[in-house]
Amino acid sequence: MTERKYDKYVISKPVAIGGYGPEFIYTGNKEYNSDFTIMFLRITEPTLMEEYAHSHDFPMYLYFMSFDADNMGELGAEIEIGLGPEREIHTFTTTTSIYIPAGMIHCPLNFKKVTRPILFIHATMAPKYEKDPEKVIKE
Repeated sequence: MTERKYDKYVISKPVAIGGYGPEFIYTGNKEYNSDFTIMFLRITEPTLMEEYAHSHDFPMYLYFMSFDADNMGELGAEIEIGLGPEREIHTFTTTTSIYIPAGMIHCPLNFKKVTRPILFIHATMAPKYEKDPEKVIKE
């Protein structure tokens, strides 16, 4: 097929089976001057997704909602996340979004109870999501 002028802006990528279930990950691309990465993960059972606190040099947005398109506001889960150097635990059971500024310590992230599939969206303002081992806190 002949390449068209705008083909490079259309990114087709199949859904893959990752460590937590079906996932789709888009990694930004410097060719587009795109500092954005987004992951869509389907969580179907309790899981400790991130055990250790850490930080990044870029901001992140985390979104938690029901995977049920007819009832997206009914989370059907109990989730905990630690925020700040104190790892202040925030527990939620409803659709929630969390903004994590660059440099902010966050985690653990624990999906304690899951009664229906959850759509977890993890978006970063970086061309690639990376966790610097030097910024992981194993205390």
